Amino acid sequence: VYTSSLRATGNLFHLEPLDLEEFLMSQLRGGDSELMQELGDFPDDDLKVEQVEKECRTIKPSVPEDGKELEPHVRDCVKSYTQPWLVVSRSAYSERAGLHKLLRKQTFESDFQPENQEKPVRNRSKSPTMAGLSDDSGRTLTSSDFNLRSLAPDQRVEGLLAFSSHEELDRYNQESRQGNRHPELFALYPPADEVRCRELLLLCFSISVHVGVVFFISLFEIDIEPVFATMALYDLKEKKKISENFYCDLNSEQLKNFLKPHTSHVDQSTLARSAIFSVTYPTPDIYLVIKIEKVLQQGEITECADPYITLRESDSAKNKDKLEKLRGQAEAFCQRLGRYRMPFAWAAVNIMEVISTAAIDRDADTDSLKGVKSSSIDRKGQLPRRNSERFNTMDDQLCNVSAFKPATITISIIFKQEGDRLSDEDLLKFLAEIKKTSTPQRRVKMITGCIKLDISPVHDTPLGSLSTELIPLIPVAEKNIRPVKEVLEFPSSEVYVPHNIYRNLLFLYPQRLNFVNRLTSARNITIKIQFMSGEDPSSSLPVIFGKSSGPEFLQEVYTPVTYHNKSPDFYEEVKLILPARLTGRHHLLFTFYHISCQQKQNQSGSCETLIGYSWLPILNNDRLQTGQFCLPIALERLPVNYSLHTPEVPVPPVKWMESHKGLFNLEIQAVSSVHTQDNHLERFFTLCHALEGGVTFPLRVREEKIPENKLEHELKLSIISLSSSSLEPLVLFLHLVMDKLFTLIMQPMVIAGQTANLAQIAFESVVSIVNSLHNSQELIRDQQGRNSLLSTYLYWVFRLPDPPQDMQNSRYSTMGRATAATVGNMLLQSRVRSSSNPDIPAPHSSAEDTEVKNILSAKQFHEELALQMVVSTGVCRENAYKYAWFFFELLVKSMAQHVSQLDKQSVPRRSRFSDRFKDDITTIVSVVTAEIGTILVKQQKEVEQAEKVNISLAFFLYDLLSLMDRGFVFQLVKNYCNQMSAKSVSMPTLISMRLEFLRILCSHEHYLNLSLFFSSPASAPTSPCPSISSQSSGSCSFQEQQRILGLFELSQEFKQQHYLTGLLLTELSAALDMESEGYGNTSAFKKAITAIYSLLCSHDLDHRCIKPEIRAKVAALYLPLVGIIIDSTNYLDFTGKPILSAVDFKKRTTELLCQTYTCAPSSLQLYHTACLSLSSPQQGKSVATLAADTSRHLLVCFLWVMKNADRSLIQRWTVDMPPSQLNKLFELLTICVSCFEYRVSLTQALQKSQQAKLQLEEALLRGTGARGEMMKRVGGIAFPCRENLRWRKDLTQWRQTNDKQDKTKAELDQEALISGNLATETNLIVLDLLETIVQAVPLSDCKDSVVGGLLKVLLHSLTCNQSSTFLSHTFSTFRALVIKFGDLLFEEEAEQCADLCQKVLQYCSSPVDENRSQACATLYLLMRYSYSNASVMKMQVTMSLASLVGKSSDFQEEYLRRSLRTILAYAEEDTEMQNTQLPSQVDELLRNLNSILSDTVKMREFQEDHEMLMDLMYRIAKGYQTSPDLRLTWLQNMAEKHNNRKCYTESAMCLVHAAALVAEYLSMLEDHKYLPVGSVTFQNISPNVLEESAVSDDILSPDEDGVCSGRYFTESGLVGLLEQAAELFSNGGLYEAVNEVYKIIIPILEAHRDFRKLASTHDKLQRAFDNIIQKGHKRMFGTYFRVGFYGAKFGDLDEREFVYKEPGITHLPEISHRLENFYSQRFGDDTLVMIKDSTPVDRKQLNPNKAYIQITYVEAYFDDYEMKDRVTNFEKNFNLRRFMYTTPFTKSGRPRGELNEQYKRKTILTTMHAFPYIKTRLNVIQKEEFDLTPIEVAIEDMQKKTRELAVATHREQPDAKMLQMLLQGSVGATVNQGPLEVAQVFLNEIPADPKLFRHHNKLRLCFKEFIMRCGEAVEKNKHLITSDQKEYQQELKKNYNRLRESLRPMLERKIPELYKPIIRESFKRLSFRRAPEENC
Repeated sequence: VYTSSLRATGNLFHLEPLDLEEFLMSQLRGGDSELMQELGDFPDDDLKVEQVEKECRTIKPSVPEDGKELEPHVRDCVKSYTQPWLVVSRSAYSERAGLHKLLRKQTFESDFQPENQEKPVRNRSKSPTMAGLSDDSGRTLTSSDFNLRSLAPDQRVEGLLAFSSHEELDRYNQESRQGNRHPELFALYPPADEVRCRELLLLCFSISVHVGVVFFISLFEIDIEPVFATMALYDLKEKKKISENFYCDLNSEQLKNFLKPHTSHVDQSTLARSAIFSVTYPTPDIYLVIKIEKVLQQGEITECADPYITLRESDSAKNKDKLEKLRGQAEAFCQRLGRYRMPFAWAAVNIMEVISTAAIDRDADTDSLKGVKSSSIDRKGQLPRRNSERFNTMDDQLCNVSAFKPATITISIIFKQEGDRLSDEDLLKFLAEIKKTSTPQRRVKMITGCIKLDISPVHDTPLGSLSTELIPLIPVAEKNIRPVKEVLEFPSSEVYVPHNIYRNLLFLYPQRLNFVNRLTSARNITIKIQFMSGEDPSSSLPVIFGKSSGPEFLQEVYTPVTYHNKSPDFYEEVKLILPARLTGRHHLLFTFYHISCQQKQNQSGSCETLIGYSWLPILNNDRLQTGQFCLPIALERLPVNYSLHTPEVPVPPVKWMESHKGLFNLEIQAVSSVHTQDNHLERFFTLCHALEGGVTFPLRVREEKIPENKLEHELKLSIISLSSSSLEPLVLFLHLVMDKLFTLIMQPMVIAGQTANLAQIAFESVVSIVNSLHNSQELIRDQQGRNSLLSTYLYWVFRLPDPPQDMQNSRYSTMGRATAATVGNMLLQSRVRSSSNPDIPAPHSSAEDTEVKNILSAKQFHEELALQMVVSTGVCRENAYKYAWFFFELLVKSMAQHVSQLDKQSVPRRSRFSDRFKDDITTIVSVVTAEIGTILVKQQKEVEQAEKVNISLAFFLYDLLSLMDRGFVFQLVKNYCNQMSAKSVSMPTLISMRLEFLRILCSHEHYLNLSLFFSSPASAPTSPCPSISSQSSGSCSFQEQQRILGLFELSQEFKQQHYLTGLLLTELSAALDMESEGYGNTSAFKKAITAIYSLLCSHDLDHRCIKPEIRAKVAALYLPLVGIIIDSTNYLDFTGKPILSAVDFKKRTTELLCQTYTCAPSSLQLYHTACLSLSSPQQGKSVATLAADTSRHLLVCFLWVMKNADRSLIQRWTVDMPPSQLNKLFELLTICVSCFEYRVSLTQALQKSQQAKLQLEEALLRGTGARGEMMKRVGGIAFPCRENLRWRKDLTQWRQTNDKQDKTKAELDQEALISGNLATETNLIVLDLLETIVQAVPLSDCKDSVVGGLLKVLLHSLTCNQSSTFLSHTFSTFRALVIKFGDLLFEEEAEQCADLCQKVLQYCSSPVDENRSQACATLYLLMRYSYSNASVMKMQVTMSLASLVGKSSDFQEEYLRRSLRTILAYAEEDTEMQNTQLPSQVDELLRNLNSILSDTVKMREFQEDHEMLMDLMYRIAKGYQTSPDLRLTWLQNMAEKHNNRKCYTESAMCLVHAAALVAEYLSMLEDHKYLPVGSVTFQNISPNVLEESAVSDDILSPDEDGVCSGRYFTESGLVGLLEQAAELFSNGGLYEAVNEVYKIIIPILEAHRDFRKLASTHDKLQRAFDNIIQKGHKRMFGTYFRVGFYGAKFGDLDEREFVYKEPGITHLPEISHRLENFYSQRFGDDTLVMIKDSTPVDRKQLNPNKAYIQITYVEAYFDDYEMKDRVTNFEKNFNLRRFMYTTPFTKSGRPRGELNEQYKRKTILTTMHAFPYIKTRLNVIQKEEFDLTPIEVAIEDMQKKTRELAVATHREQPDAKMLQMLLQGSVGATVNQGPLEVAQVFLNEIPADPKLFRHHNKLRLCFKEFIMRCGEAVEKNKHLITSDQKEYQQELKKNYNRLRESLRPMLERKIPELYKPIIRESFKRLSFRRAPEENC
């Protein structure tokens, strides 16, 4: 299966690519140096290595305090956080934008709305002149007195005949076509859904919701003392505090003054009242908790809160004294105890509820939402992005809550603090209770008051903001405004984002203190907390952050006091900033005091009583101490050097409380980007710093000491254990860890005098970390499965490790920029010496050379990395290649840095990298390719993994093309392709892999240069054919011809020269072969096309390709693609073309006619069909077709190449092309035209769909027609409610797809503008190409086939919806063709000519002036140049107009008349032809056309009355009885009208009549046995067809010019008509007629040996017979009604009766309403009267001013002898001419009476023709009547009842309900005028009149049979009933028995006179007659 594809691709992969560098050098030396410099080599700055300053949010970077020597680790951290990013970026070649601004709006007829709508308004209330129809005298019907000359002609086309030569005409047309063209085709075409393979590596930042909270009013009812608020967020779900505290107060200046003695100064930063909180993981249970404190005072919290609960400021008069007293007390307490606080109250609000409520309100505002997303990312520091095709932004999944509206919250529930429930655990319990019930369960007192907060989303940093370290953020406020603080978040889960700023904070949480067993009066306890750098009291550091309205930093802080509590809980948070350098002396000191709230008499001064001390060293074994601690308390002053020990160790002289028991609980948390808090990382960093020197051995790491000789071993262990460290710290310090490992890979270390090479183990550790990061479930991966942290590190952070400081430490020397430059110069000189002049010998080795060698051989990072990849083994190797993308990017970035340090001018590409490195790269690429293959072969499930590795490899080579020797990279590509074609994997998968690989390579910015496009032949050779149009092709050499054709094929030379293009096109070809063989992988083929499509798109929009000559060269690069596309024409699918435009020119009906079997498709409808049927199976093999969008992509590529390729080259190519290829090219162009057809403007489509919907609703609901009436009746009052649900589909779940609700009108207009221009441009490209071909026709050997093929394409383009621009150029081309090849057209291409006439006439009736004007000019030229064939042209134009008029319902005759007048003007102004017959011929023809138009006007009047319209068309067709072509045209028009109304049978009959007409003509012309003998042969289908035999010899002479010249007057035409008739019969359910039709077709097919067609014919016959068997009696045939018209208002319809044929199951009310509505609209409601009965109408009794219609249901009537032949249901409903209806009457004149007086009149009608006919109503030509006596009526009724019972009983599948219904009507006890009553009336007595004996006896026998059938039915019902119907069955049985008994005496009484003479025979006869009935 795959051999051909394999061979094609295999050959290519063994092809040696060109040595690009060598080729460029030789071109530079010998070729066009200017062009080479412009295009050949790459620019120098293709890859730029640049430093990008980190965006700093604060006005200065956060760095440690100055003046101290930093530890190496801290120094590394600070350097990592502050040094700029290092980015390797690619020079961007931006595509040109704004190309749509210059577009002109194209005019399409489908969108066109004439400005002055002068359409003739028809007054429906006025009756059209129906009398006109009574005129049956042949052609006078269509004559017209309308004077054309009274009209003003349209503007004429200038210079229509003013061209001296064909060349001048061509040149003029060419220039006008090129004006106002859109140069960029792809700017008009929607971009492909391209898979982007690399994404922009944004810096990983945590994405949080930022909420600004402004605390702006806290109002208790009374204002007596200062209060202080603390805010923080709590996550109830995680049971965790998730932010630090934010402190603020709203105290007035007066209250602040109370505290002045205790406040040394107030810093601006502490005055903040607004804070920015961040939430990384929003959950519904996040609460903002506000705690309120006040200054310590005497008394429990309850006592202190009492005034707030009881007193009201509003009652101030009453409470004035109390309040004054309280204020006085408060001031006293503040003076004395101002530095101490006490807990007071708290409040909470669920902040997420507020946010989500506000977010819902905002949903409608989508624009602002977009704004939020982008700006909130900006806030977090967006950086310059990699500017390249392959990067796009990572999708930041912002939580949608970031889009809420600002809201104000008022908290009115403020809870009093409980002194014994202050801890966070208690608070979370309270919150859980509040969540359930909105108040805490325990009775917590509430304090009256309210807190108001403003909450809003923060998108941009507000002015005057401070970071959590209190550094001002950018933008800085110009004046001193109140600051906004950023509150540090403690995320509820880990945030995996590496540190990127220096932060070193410590948070301290005292939790619990136990002084219960302390005997002294320690009750009001506070803790003083200090951070000490030594033991001296002055060593207290000011590193504690202050609270509100005070200093920024404090040396000490006191915890709030709980009154009289010996074991208090604390909720205090103490925030410290840690010094960068910590020593063993740094510790936290806690001093415990009792506070005396009331000053005692004998006490003076201090209110503090010292209770004890505790402390905590900040470092433990050089590691920061964090976590939970329980410290003992020392009762005495601490001894010297206490801080060197931990308090857990008893220091001897200290007296401990409760014998050294832990009494003080606290927790410490660090938020630090310096302290790793992970053992493995800490150990690794410590040992790495030991290598840098400056440490003393043995080295202390935690508890162990490491001597120098063990250092290497320990370091290796620490490297190995790196990947074991926890994920969060590893991620946080990822950049530092990777930098250290890469330094170790690069630099061998000297340890204890020995060189330790740690490269391998460091590489393995890198691989291990890469693996664990990829495997972690918590970390994000991009679409390609790459870990985002690693990709960020590679893109922004990684840089080459610094060269070792000490050269002795390293075996390798490295080089800097300066040395690189000198190396470059030396290399350049040596190269110039040896290559520029071979005579000068190359210099001998010198010191200079040695230096060069040394420098270039210096070990480089990329070399070491490549080496490690090559030598790695086992799991390390497996993972290194599994995550190859990481190491590829690493290699590229390090290589780019290496190259940036070289002097590019002096170091050629080949010398940039060592041979050893190239070998390693070759090995790596080979191994990765093998790895891909292995995955594909062994692990089918891992295909995705293989694809990812494949993409990474492609991008690696993509980058190497910018860095290395390009010939070398091409060798790598070749090796890859070879390896990837040799695998035993399914072919499509391999093709798909290779394609993805090539697509990426070809997306290189310099792909064109890499493909050496400038060396492609852009134009045809000038010699030996100087002028194509003037010389014959014979003078061009055969070799030249082959060379030109060769340019369009994938030759070896092409593949070698244009290596990448060759590869891509070969893959496309291989994928196409696979597709065509049916083994394809559609995605592979789609990939191939998308790759080429994207390439061409990038060329088209690239500003480097603006010049036409460059475009021609680029297009020449893709000429083989043209060949491939032409070969793939059969697989293209354009059925996915846009929906047919409003101008729906050709219907499938006419297309089907032409799908015939003999000659090749020759007409434009046929061509349409041919295109539509391309996807049908060909040559018996199934052909897969491509998806519609893929076909479009392929075709747009073809058109682009054709647009930009050199014209002379294309012309030469088409001249030399074999005819079969040329036909394929024409076919391809036809598909292009259909594929890019313009859709109706979407805004119009929208309006139209809504109008249609409204009309439908109106029709159904306002009640046009019986259905509407019924719906109204059924619906009653409740109807409108149902209306909404049923018909207003836009209100239900289902939305119409074309409503495009989400697009604005402007967007729709823009889309329409672009698609209009695309349709115009694509069609103009096709037109250009056709002109190019036709101008070379004189050189072609087969002119006629070229012109014919060309005409087909052009005609097809006219069937599509085209713009006026295109049409004007197309008509110019048509006129040029007529002028150049007139004779050829009129003689050889007569059928095409006919189509052309029709299209041109159609445009002559266009409402668009420009289209009309062009069409008139073309039609006049056609007449002028067909002067010699005038009769043919006359016939064709007349037929075209007849066809047009008949089919088009919205045909506008006023425009066409104006056009006819314009043509007349042309004829009058054409001086050259004045002396010929032309003007008179034109005049005559126009008169004929005008008369046809008059018929149209009449037809227009009856447009709404289908029957009347068909009558008129029928008469017009009859009027053309002498002109077969026109009769045929009108029959087809009728067929089309019927088809549109779904009257398929009538439509089929029209075509059968047309076929009979053709058969008559053919039988006159040639006598073949297999052909039908005129219309006689068609009798079996319908006897009506005989009327076509009127076309006899005396009327018709087949030899006469122009008569019967249409395409249908051929054998193929006959078969086409019959086949279509058969299809329509099948649609109408008349399958038996299908058989009759095929009986005529089959002999013709057999005579032509067309077995394929015979096969499909028999297949259709089988389907027809199957349908007959399956559907049997279920088929519904027509229903018939007699309609009589009475009244002068009806004109010639007055007193005429018709039989109307309506669809099956049409009820009388339906047709009645239809006709009533129609005629009441015409005559007025009060004029029309519907006669409700079927009695004969007495004309004298009618009002002459009214119009009457009588409608009666009629049934087909057959005589007994006919019934023998009409056995089946079909036969009883086909060829019907006689119909019957019955009218009941009594002698008294009433219609109904008693049984014995009820008479019945039967009326039998005979119609003019048999139904079905070519009309749906036929004249009644004969009427017979006879009456039945009452007893005969009774006999008929009883026979009918008996028959119904027999049928119901003996059905194969009995219907119980039907049977029971009939039984109920037969034996039911209460049936009025039932069988019993009939018997009693007629059988009770023997009649006196002997004439009635026989009737009496017949009725008696009827009853006998009836009673027997009832018995059978009752028995049958017994077996059908369900268990719950047993009683019902018994009742039926009882009724039956009763009826039988009642009837018995009457049935047994015989009339003796009838039986006397021949008793025996009579019995025999009776028994014989009954026997079969009983048995059946």
